[in-house]
Amino acid sequence: MASRPRGRPRKTAEERDDGNRRQALLAAAAHLFRLQGFDATSTRDIATAAGMRSGSPFYHFENKQALLAAVMQEGMRSALERQTAATAGLPTPAAARERLSVLVRNHFEVLLGPDSDFIPVMLYEWRRLAPEQVGEITALKDAYEAVWVPVLSSLHASGQLAGDPVLARLMIFGALNWSVQWYRPPPPTSTPRASHAQRRATLDDLTTTALQLFLKERS
Repeated sequence: MASRPRGRPRKTAEERDDGNRRQALLAAAAHLFRLQGFDATSTRDIATAAGMRSGSPFYHFENKQALLAAVMQEGMRSALERQTAATAGLPTPAAARERLSVLVRNHFEVLLGPDSDFIPVMLYEWRRLAPEQVGEITALKDAYEAVWVPVLSSLHASGQLAGDPVLARLMIFGALNWSVQWYRPPPPTSTPRASHAQRRATLDDLTTTALQLFLKERS
């Protein structure tokens, strides 16, 4: 008797294509929800943006609200993976200030960098979810923010963070998240030597300024 190959069976080309189509729908939905808002975006709009027929979204998602929840889940999973990768590059042990700098810089990348439509949608369309859809997204969000807690506690213990760490965390996230409302990336032609009037702030600039606002200067 021929032996069976171990492990899961390989996906067929059709199954792989389904996965790609689902990701295309999520990306299109995230962009349109961010650009137009949930109410003003139809499933037909999303299908068109993804290059599909108008009924295709319903093959992957029960309705538009389920698609919104999937966008938020995808955004938080990606943010958590990127945060884990960013902190993995830190030396062991790393100073709390250095850790916070990496966390803040990564969060700006999640909010404002390439493919950054997902988290802003979560921030401003949260109330559109049904109660049963909130649980998994909340768990992902809590896991993401939990990494910040010991860092802020350490900074508070050393006197670099004056405020209560719990309240500070909430205020820091509030300040960082609001940047999606006003930030504009520098133009492609901007160079480090350009005058202040000619260049806009980079994500590194935002990170430096955020740390200056949140933390005391080291003595």
